[in-house]
Amino acid sequence: MDQNNPNPFASLEQKFNEQFKNKNKIPKTREPLNLKKHMKAIITLTIVFAALIILLANVYVVKENEYRVVRQFGEVVDLRDDPGIYMKVPFVQSVSSLPRYQMTYNVSEAEINTKDKKRIIIDNYAVWRITQPKAMITNAGTLLNAEARMEEFIYSVVRSELGQLNYDEIINDENTSRGSLNDRVTARVNELLKDDNYGVEVVDVRMKRTDLPPENEQSVYTRMISERQSIAQKYLSEGDAEKRTIEASTDRKVQEMVAIAQKEASIIAASGESEAAKIYNQSFSKDPEFYALYRTLESYKKTIGDDTMIILPSDSPYAKILSGYLE
Repeated sequence: MDQNNPNPFASLEQKFNEQFKNKNKIPKTREPLNLKKHMKAIITLTIVFAALIILLANVYVVKENEYRVVRQFGEVVDLRDDPGIYMKVPFVQSVSSLPRYQMTYNVSEAEINTKDKKRIIIDNYAVWRITQPKAMITNAGTLLNAEARMEEFIYSVVRSELGQLNYDEIINDENTSRGSLNDRVTARVNELLKDDNYGVEVVDVRMKRTDLPPENEQSVYTRMISERQSIAQKYLSEGDAEKRTIEASTDRKVQEMVAIAQKEASIIAASGESEAAKIYNQSFSKDPEFYALYRTLESYKKTIGDDTMIILPSDSPYAKILSGYLE
């Protein structure tokens, strides 16, 4: 026990009293927030946030493959084609885009008459692009209107060009009459578009398909078959004629070669016979009697056979030799 502190429970009492005071202590009330002190900061943040939104809403980006058209109250005031980030006037100006790349347009099918009064259905497509956006907007207004005008020009030019060709010349790819048709159509359509200042250019016009009207198909197919058969028969006739010519030429050359060979063989044979006769004469001249006997014996080969009957006098030299008497 501590002599200086005779109450050993003094610390516990003190601790208990402090806890009791804390439990019965009345909490202090907080003062209300004074908005007037923070109004300036709130207004500043609101203005900055609104300015940021307006700034972002009026920034536009120009890509490499597009034109950006800036309008003010509907009028075109600026055109941008350089890639980058630009700013427009808020609430006054608007921005729209136009394609800068090449586009493909399928021209509607159309029926035309050829030079030989045949009706055919053509199907074309065009590759085109915008070269002058302001002129296109001023004179055509929209891409749809520009394509519509381009289609009218293409149909008019194609009808005019194909109207100068026969049907066979159009469908026959080997015929040179159609060779530069696509180039002529492209050049002529560009001239018409340039005259009206539509600000667009046709890169190429191509014919995808040529068909016959259903009511004409069978008659044309029948005529085409007849023409092909006629051409085939012509080729066969020309082939037979060429065959006969070659055979006649070959037979003539063979006969000439055989005649030359026979002539040379006759010359060689005659030369051999002459040389043989010369040798015979030289040989037989040495003994004429032997030669006469040899000639007689040779004659027996030709005159006497299995069924040969010869009647000769017994004293005939020919019979004597045949009988074996040589003297």
